[in-house]
Amino acid sequence: MNSARFNLETASIFRKCAEVLRQQAANPFRVNAYIRAAQTLESLQEDARDILSDDGVAGLIALPAIGQGLAASIDEIARTGRLAQLDRLRGETAPENLFRTVPGIGPKLAHAIQDALHVDTLEALEVAAHDGRLSAVPGIGARRAAAVQAGLAALLGRGHSRQQVPQVTPPVEMLLDVDQEYRQSSAAGKLPKIAPKRFNPEGLAWLPILHTDRGKWHFTALFSNTARAHELRRTDDWVVVFFYNDDHQEGQNTIVTETKGPMTGERVVRGREAECRTLTN
Repeated sequence: MNSARFNLETASIFRKCAEVLRQQAANPFRVNAYIRAAQTLESLQEDARDILSDDGVAGLIALPAIGQGLAASIDEIARTGRLAQLDRLRGETAPENLFRTVPGIGPKLAHAIQDALHVDTLEALEVAAHDGRLSAVPGIGARRAAAVQAGLAALLGRGHSRQQVPQVTPPVEMLLDVDQEYRQSSAAGKLPKIAPKRFNPEGLAWLPILHTDRGKWHFTALFSNTARAHELRRTDDWVVVFFYNDDHQEGQNTIVTETKGPMTGERVVRGREAECRTLTN
């Protein structure tokens, strides 16, 4: 793919993100961030992949209107040819299929990972591999977790030539507050609804979506549309919250009603249960 084609195709993906967000009445700041980044790419003479290869993510961040999160998005498109964020905004994410791109993870294991960890991105899976949660998943163990971690490092470009974007996340109190706003607004019928392609052959607009702000944080929340959520009939309970800050750093968490242990019946942020427990003490 020549430089003009890659830059223009990446710009097109960003413009599609902006259009989906506009249709969902998202914060204009986020819409405009994608549009400005697209304009930068459309006017760029050098292949963005060459900048990434020579200078890493920092080289992309130095471009006009390209923050840390958008630089990471360009990196993802360069590596995979697509942007998972666009699929998520459309309600089309399929984490089980995404995990199967990692060497050593087959369909059964991908299903077990999603079931046990409730993670939906390779980045979140990498965090689980580092903090020990992945090795605790049935069928994995320490040796396979190490192999998966190595495979993720290769897929995510965690070599010395790439600069990692620091993980920054909102406090659990804020995530739980967004979760509460989403579920209350959804129950009251106050939210627009999108028609996800997955598990929706009739093309019905059934999935409520919320865009809301908390200080420097901007959130998008919607019920989980994963295969596991449908299988366990949790599509009205599991809430996926996507977030980004003013540097356009993005991430996500899944919030569920706990079904076992001391927090049974409470809302908890998957992967941050210990922090949630401190709120009830």
